[in-house]
Amino acid sequence: MVAATLPMNSVRPSLSASPEAPASETQLILLARKGDLQARETLAQQLRRPAFLLALQLLGNRDDALDCTQESLLRFFSKLHLFEDGRPILPWLRRIVRNRAIDMLRRKKVRRADSLDSCLEDEAPIEVPDTTQDTHRTVHLREQKALVWSCVQALSQAQREIIILRDYQDLSYQEISETLEVPMGTVMSRLHRARAELRKKVCSALDGSQRG
Repeated sequence: MVAATLPMNSVRPSLSASPEAPASETQLILLARKGDLQARETLAQQLRRPAFLLALQLLGNRDDALDCTQESLLRFFSKLHLFEDGRPILPWLRRIVRNRAIDMLRRKKVRRADSLDSCLEDEAPIEVPDTTQDTHRTVHLREQKALVWSCVQALSQAQREIIILRDYQDLSYQEISETLEVPMGTVMSRLHRARAELRKKVCSALDGSQRG
């Protein structure tokens, strides 16, 4: 599977139906099913980043996320013949990534969790304005984000993933329902409980830091 083994930062020309019109998602899938390597590479380029970000958020470690992304894309292409025409790709890809991440967590084949910012340093550098006030504000926001992220990592697997899907991936209730394959009512109740538990952990962490 050449497409799924490309480096994370590889850049290739995208497949086009014509010089003016890039191939649609449906066209790419049809061509990839027929063994078109360029179509597979283009699909892999489009899907690698969203797959990696979800894997990173679920697993908390860059190396684990890279492994999960690689294996998820391999599975994606091996099962492409089962994909239902006309449906969007991302919900299906999310389920594959999520299932692989859960499998890694269950088998305890994961490394120590890293901070989210450090994992994404090579992906999206953050520009800090050169003013004292803005710098202090940026540092404070980073500290808050790091604290919340550490508390997210301390949640149970079920609570962590629903917080990630809603608040980090910004999915709708319907999209989360499709990803987790549960009713929307279940999504809402799980999210409510997960946010309540997260608030407790954040408050506890803040109390501890103030006392220290």
